[in-house]
Amino acid sequence: MNNVSQIVLKVQQAHWRVQRQWIGLFLLGLVLVAMVAGIYLNITVRATLAGREIQILQSDMTNNRRSNSDLETQLASLSSIESVQQRAEALGFQPADPKDITYIVVPGYTPKRSVDMSSPRTDQPQALFLSPDYTESLFDWLTRRLASSASAGGQP
Repeated sequence: MNNVSQIVLKVQQAHWRVQRQWIGLFLLGLVLVAMVAGIYLNITVRATLAGREIQILQSDMTNNRRSNSDLETQLASLSSIESVQQRAEALGFQPADPKDITYIVVPGYTPKRSVDMSSPRTDQPQALFLSPDYTESLFDWLTRRLASSASAGGQP
């Protein structure tokens, strides 16, 4: 009993120890809350920066599309027939008359022939030859195989 009363007395005398423990626990909780808030703030800032960067890139894409459309329009206007004729006349060119055109025959030159995808002509002989192996139907082949195996006595 004496022991218990001494412990109780020491605890009562060291009341500041209990207060220090409570203050330590409170500060530990405060540090944990501050760490969680810091991590949350860091993630939020990163997400915000990524979102803003996406908006900037989308704006750049829109500007580039608009610029490309403007350049295509400008190219179309510069390559129009009226514009080309005006520029040619400004450079001193004039439309060619058939009497001004000179054709030159180059010996050994053969122009490219166009590809004819129409049906073959009947006046040309057929150059295609198919082997009889490729003209036989599946039914004919099966019949021939069965007949040959029957004549060999059932041996393949």
